[in-house]
Amino acid sequence: MNSSQVEAAHEALNHLRIETPSWGYADTGTRFGKFFQPAAAIDLNDKFADAGEVNRLTGCCPLVAVHVLWDFRTGDTAEETAKLARANGVRVGSINANLFEEQPYKYGSFGNSDESIRQTALDHVFDCIDLAKQLDNNAVTLWFADGTNYPGQDSIRSRKQRFEACIQRCHERLAERQVLLIEYKPFEPAFYQTDIADWGMAYLYSKKAGPQARVLVDTGHHYLAQNIEQIVAWLLDEEMLGGFHFNDRRYADDDLTMASIDPYQIFRIFHEIHSYAEESGQQPDIAYMIDQSHNLKPKIEAMVQTVGRAQELFAKAAIVDRQRLSDCQRRADLIASEETLQDAFSTDVRSAVASWREANSLPVDPLSALRDGGYLEAAAASRSKRRGELGIVQASSYA
Repeated sequence: MNSSQVEAAHEALNHLRIETPSWGYADTGTRFGKFFQPAAAIDLNDKFADAGEVNRLTGCCPLVAVHVLWDFRTGDTAEETAKLARANGVRVGSINANLFEEQPYKYGSFGNSDESIRQTALDHVFDCIDLAKQLDNNAVTLWFADGTNYPGQDSIRSRKQRFEACIQRCHERLAERQVLLIEYKPFEPAFYQTDIADWGMAYLYSKKAGPQARVLVDTGHHYLAQNIEQIVAWLLDEEMLGGFHFNDRRYADDDLTMASIDPYQIFRIFHEIHSYAEESGQQPDIAYMIDQSHNLKPKIEAMVQTVGRAQELFAKAAIVDRQRLSDCQRRADLIASEETLQDAFSTDVRSAVASWREANSLPVDPLSALRDGGYLEAAAASRSKRRGELGIVQASSYA
């Protein structure tokens, strides 16, 4: 790498901030069962502690996304939660509503034909928005399991209208600086039609809701043939890209660790973001978050590994020779255009990332520092002991 490339990589890394999810540190599983880990977090303090360790090692993860039903107990206050986060060197990030676990949502939340259930869902989101205000947070994230499994089960158009009305009411509740992030998913658990199945639906709901609603792109929530960077480019151009949930997928929404399957795709997405920033003269306000289910990989190690991959790919995308690329595109030189991207993607940026870490007093190799630092062993020992004292039995559970 030459000096200008190193400088571009460092500048890009200065801007990269990634939320880690509280639920990524706790024991998780699939609908077939759970495999427990001794160092997995037991409570919110453990989650903040693990997130603080990840931030200490990587230097770019100061925020922790929280899931309201999974992280807040009855009686917990926003002030206490914020203080607990600060004590572990992090802050509470996006507030994620839970509109899919409770029994009333069997036939949907915002899309439900029962007005009382829609109101229950609305009250929950209102609570999330109010909680975000108390925590001085900007982002409230909405993902819905709503949809139908059988033709004729419900009116598709009626469900659309119910969603429009509910999302608009949520938007009215927002404070001035808050943003409503609307996530989409093509299928599962609804297998006939999903109420917010793609980016166009999320875009339409956001536009109808108001100026503080944006689209959230989960990289795993797409069919294999979909061109995610095209979606990103369109949303950037419309100033409607609000956030990312990073993971990877072999089929759709496998929640594998980011870049484990297709690192070139993540690079191409980052390239679109860097291109927008360069052409517009401003960094887009995008909430980046990791949303992975570490069922087999050790929780904290998988998080550090993912953040490291994100930093490397973000740096690679930053060194694309965009002037050369633009010239090649004007000449319709397809070979040279593609080679320009491939040159950047093939560049080994690890030395530049390492020098950025050194300049910021961070471990050059965060994963090795984690493995050698003793945190994992201490967490496993402490939490295993606490599980015994609390009478927590880690037996397999099946749905």
